[in-house]
Amino acid sequence: MAISITQATEIGTLYQADEIAAIASIAQEKGLPLHMDGARLANALVALNLTPAEMTWKQGVDIVSFGATKNGCWCAEALVFMDPVMAKDLPFIRKRAAQLFSKSRFIACQFDAYLNNGLWLELARHANALAKYLQNGIINSKNARLAWHAEANELFCIIEKSRAAQLQEQGAIFYQWNPPRSKTGLLHENEILIRLVTSFATEKNQVDRFLELLG
Repeated sequence: MAISITQATEIGTLYQADEIAAIASIAQEKGLPLHMDGARLANALVALNLTPAEMTWKQGVDIVSFGATKNGCWCAEALVFMDPVMAKDLPFIRKRAAQLFSKSRFIACQFDAYLNNGLWLELARHANALAKYLQNGIINSKNARLAWHAEANELFCIIEKSRAAQLQEQGAIFYQWNPPRSKTGLLHENEILIRLVTSFATEKNQVDRFLELLG
C-alpha cells in the first residue's frame, strides 16, 4: 500500500509544501510510503518557486515519478527513490507489468538534454506563463468564466455548449471535463466545463487566436 498524490494535480491546482508535509506525516504514522506523481513536476516547481528537494524529500516524499513527457520529451519518465533499498525489486516489477521498453536507454538519454542548463524549468515557465496569459483573457471575456484559479499549465473554464461547438468548428481543440464531485451547482443547464492546456510548444499567437474566437 502507499499514498499517492499528483503534483500538479489533475485539476491544475498545486499542493503547497506544508500540505505535502502534512500528508507525509499521516503516511509515516501509518507506515506507508508517500509517492508523488510528477507528470507535471516541472510546472509545479516553477509555479511554487521551490527546488526539487524542497518539494519532495524535505517534505517527506519517498518516491517520485519524475515525468518529462508532458514537458518536451518522448515517453520519458524516471522513478526516483529516496531510499535505494525500496527500489531493489523494481526491475522485476517493471518487467512483469509490461512497462519495459526494449532499448530504453534511448528514451532515458533524453534526460541529458532535458536537464542541461535548466532547460526543463525554462520549458515549464513558458507553459505556465502562457496559461496565465490565457487565464487573464478568459477572465476578461464575457463568453466564458473560470471554474477555479489555475496554478500551473492546465485551466478549466465554463462555457455555453453552443459557444463550445462554435469554437470547435473554427478549429479549437479541447476536452469537455466532468466537474469534481465537490463542485455541485458549478454549471447551468446550457453550460459545459472544458479543459485548456498550454505546453512547452504553445505559442502566444495560438492563445491570442483562441481568445479572439472566444470573444
